[in-house]
Amino acid sequence: MKIGFIGAGSWGTALSMVAADNQHDVRLWARNAEYIEVIKTTRTNPKYLKDIHLADNILVTADIRECLDSVEVLVLAIASQAIRSWMEKYGQLIPEGTIIVDVAKGIENKTLLRMSEVIEAYRPDLPYVVLSGPSHAEELSRQLPTTVVSASEKKVHAELIQDVFSTDYLRVYTNPDVVGVELGGALKNIIALAAGITDGMGYGDNAKAALMTRGIKEIIALGVALGASRATFNGLTGVGDLIVTCTSMHSRNRRCGILIGQGMSREEAEVEVGMVVEGIYATQAAYHLSRQHKIEMPIVDQLYRVLYDHVDVKQSVKNLMQRERKHEMEEIGDFRDWA
Repeated sequence: MKIGFIGAGSWGTALSMVAADNQHDVRLWARNAEYIEVIKTTRTNPKYLKDIHLADNILVTADIRECLDSVEVLVLAIASQAIRSWMEKYGQLIPEGTIIVDVAKGIENKTLLRMSEVIEAYRPDLPYVVLSGPSHAEELSRQLPTTVVSASEKKVHAELIQDVFSTDYLRVYTNPDVVGVELGGALKNIIALAAGITDGMGYGDNAKAALMTRGIKEIIALGVALGASRATFNGLTGVGDLIVTCTSMHSRNRRCGILIGQGMSREEAEVEVGMVVEGIYATQAAYHLSRQHKIEMPIVDQLYRVLYDHVDVKQSVKNLMQRERKHEMEEIGDFRDWA
């Protein structure tokens, strides 16, 4: 199949290598012509995956028409906040029948829309699949065992993308819950950012375990309110993605959080990381969504105050620890008659 990749960052590059391994006709596009020339010349991606060699059957280009020509699958591997502008500029150039695969893990801040909703506003005629899960590009590009989920409203589309990317080192599952898979990928970045802050403050494993456990509770509460299946968050794009992002130094969200925990502002920390930190934007979106839907999300609430109201992180930790005492199972209705 002819497969185009929009975005030559770490994840777009790693996935293009998987498709190339499966002998597809692969095109990798980015708008920075000078950097694309570096990739073409060296067959490496020195900024993001410097030790990895790109296969010869990956066409690297800064020409969008060359990338989109007769493409059958188009993978959008750019930051979530850039999806709309890209669709506005190039969306109508995508050939009819192309399957759009989104791998951006975010929520649009201005509209609070998921990526599928943003893309559908420009090309409602095109099939949509979200590919997400606990996956670092640094490991996938080295062919280390990885699992992800292909989700679409149509089973045939989810299974086609499953076939495109399945290898002996990448296992792809399918799921019909587009809403849950999109939200799991976006919201876990918030908790990873908070986990990084606790690391930067010198807290231990106890704090991180508590944060992850209560964090998935918040993710589920908001996700179900927005129409997702609770079961999805027990899988790879919920608990799985949360674990890997909160614990790994490959995670830009965790790394950014560590810097904030050590005293940097969010602006300084994002510059230091050198890549888009989706958790910063997801926190803002989740904060407003939680208020719209009247969902209690104390971790999101306190992180928002740290990032956007400049509340001291130590005070935010105290605010969380000193909340009204509760029964752990109260929110899910168990043991109501306990005496």
